[in-house]
Amino acid sequence: MGKSLLERVGTLLYFVTPNATSFSKVDQVPNYVNEAVPLFVFFIVVEFVVRYLVGQPARINEAFSSLGVGILHEATGFISSWVVLLGYQWLYQYRIWDLPWNSPYTWFGALILVDFCYYWIHRANHELNILWAVHQIHHSSEDYNLATSVRLSVLQRAGHFGFYHPLALIGFPVSIVVAHTAFNYLFQFWVHTEHVGTLGPIGWIFMTPSYHRVHHGSNKWCLDKNYASVFVIWDRIFGTFEPERDNEVIVYGLTEQPQTHNVLWHEAVFYGPGWIPGAPRLGDPDTFPDVKAPRAKYDPQLPLWQVVYVTIHLILALLAQQLMVVRFTTSSWSTVFAFQLFIFSAVGVTSALYDGWRWAPAAEAARCAAFTTYALSTPITAVPTVDNTLVFSFVIFFIFWTRRGLNRLSSNINTNKIK
Repeated sequence: MGKSLLERVGTLLYFVTPNATSFSKVDQVPNYVNEAVPLFVFFIVVEFVVRYLVGQPARINEAFSSLGVGILHEATGFISSWVVLLGYQWLYQYRIWDLPWNSPYTWFGALILVDFCYYWIHRANHELNILWAVHQIHHSSEDYNLATSVRLSVLQRAGHFGFYHPLALIGFPVSIVVAHTAFNYLFQFWVHTEHVGTLGPIGWIFMTPSYHRVHHGSNKWCLDKNYASVFVIWDRIFGTFEPERDNEVIVYGLTEQPQTHNVLWHEAVFYGPGWIPGAPRLGDPDTFPDVKAPRAKYDPQLPLWQVVYVTIHLILALLAQQLMVVRFTTSSWSTVFAFQLFIFSAVGVTSALYDGWRWAPAAEAARCAAFTTYALSTPITAVPTVDNTLVFSFVIFFIFWTRRGLNRLSSNINTNKIK
């Protein structure tokens, strides 16, 4: 039976019941995250409209970068999700207790302990260089909105490996853990907004947008604070809690600004925050940049037609990711690889257009040619009219970008770096 709209929205707020979300086998657990993708898009658009109406329009280029990163994260989810709980079932054989999968006590116990594990995952992501190299992409956005919530590296889930495994020894069935890790992630969506203020007593126990705004700040007092996902009590217990300050404006982003919107470039950073040999484990706070508001943002502008073009191809990449998820179990590995290649190239090349990279037009022409060649031999959607329209459109795109690449007109795009 399909879920109602209200039930789907409920998954974003952890408003779900044990009876409806407990399963005996892991393959029975719905893909809650992928089911929420249309809601992600809807609420992100709604927030864009709200910001425009209140005179604070969001930056399209930053949102494009965040959504592109999110598409790649979900496109690789079928691999990375498997890695997270690799070996869990083997360890479960040595469990201390047998916790029944259909017990409310098991369900609520998993809710609390999965969130406890996530606190340490998130804290490790900030305190260990190798994990920060993966996680920093989530903090690289200089805007703070719902689109930021999906800005996660393709390797983010893999960095969770091992943190949930103690739950296997306690006796939590893998199906329960998988369901709660999904809800835990979905709950984080709504805290990425500036349009919800402090929530009074709710903030005594639960993470709120106000607290998570601090976590995304690059001001000194914001660094390494508020790691929790659902229950902020973990931050209060372990000394990492910091509330918003009325007299200080939070500056979002990294202490060092990455001056690019290229999604693939954002994925490749290899150094930890603030640490150098000989410094304390988490770096010397006295050496951190003293970031204050207002701070200029990297904000290259494109002609309207190009904004429309990259938006269309971002939507096509999202649709390809959704189609791949639906067809995954019945598709060959070569087909899955072709979809992955299309998604990565679409997001990577079109985001490079935002930076005005000189090779971007030529790369886009090559991408369009490759897609056309593949689509002529292999149906994409199994709907001839749609497939023919795609082929015709990509032929036109190929001709256009080939000419534009030869003329090197893209060098006229204004992408001046911040002084």
